[in-house]
Amino acid sequence: MKTDANDLSVLEDALGHRFRSRALLEQALTHASYARELESQNAASGAPTPDNEQMEFLGDAVLSFTVSQELFRRFPEYHEGELSKLRAHIVSARHLLRPARALKIGQFLRLGKGEERSGGRSKSALLTDALEAIIAAVYLDGGLERAHRFIVQVILEPELAEVHKLGDKQLPVMDYKSALQEAAHASGRPQPRYVLVKEEGPDHRKVFTMEAHIPASAVGDVGFVRRSEGSTKKLAEQGAARKAWEYLQSLKAGSAAGAPGPSSESSGQS
Repeated sequence: MKTDANDLSVLEDALGHRFRSRALLEQALTHASYARELESQNAASGAPTPDNEQMEFLGDAVLSFTVSQELFRRFPEYHEGELSKLRAHIVSARHLLRPARALKIGQFLRLGKGEERSGGRSKSALLTDALEAIIAAVYLDGGLERAHRFIVQVILEPELAEVHKLGDKQLPVMDYKSALQEAAHASGRPQPRYVLVKEEGPDHRKVFTMEAHIPASAVGDVGFVRRSEGSTKKLAEQGAARKAWEYLQSLKAGSAAGAPGPSSESSGQS
């Protein structure tokens, strides 16, 4: 299926960007198989047909930079290893496939006859490669700010929402206070309460100790407390919330496995 101007207008609407240079978008959608076939047909001219492989390379770099910048800004409490793990999750081919399909990129690809016959429009690798090439096209046509906005809206925000919703323990949860509040509500408990226990050190090097108090549920599960330190109250609260959230997750897992729950309130200062 060869795209025409009307088709690309539909894609531009989905991307939220009207290209000044439509040729950039066309190149981002051109698979090498299509480009080589066209070159063969026009061998006499000797003119090369650009494909999306180099644009994929550039788009991958823009994507990685933008995601790194946003994660650095949004989650100052995360260590380098946690940030790297989260970035790798977001920019992985498996997770880029969701936005690529949502944008219906497959129907706009320019493919050679062989790729067309072999179902190239639904191949994961072709879709994610084209998405990265489209990021490069948006960057080259509209600048970094426009590409940044596209990546945040179409890729980053939806994937962060999925990570938070699923509570994947292999990845940092986006906001442990929110995650704890949701987990407490799901288990029939009142909202957690945060208490400043201690504040130590000079003004330029304060250490705050916060406790997260999680009340008992209506069905008999006892309340418990988790404590954490941080250089700000916010970080200390997040640390305490994280420990409390992880404890609730362990109770949930134990319940699913038929293990008995705690029989008395845990002060849980770990």
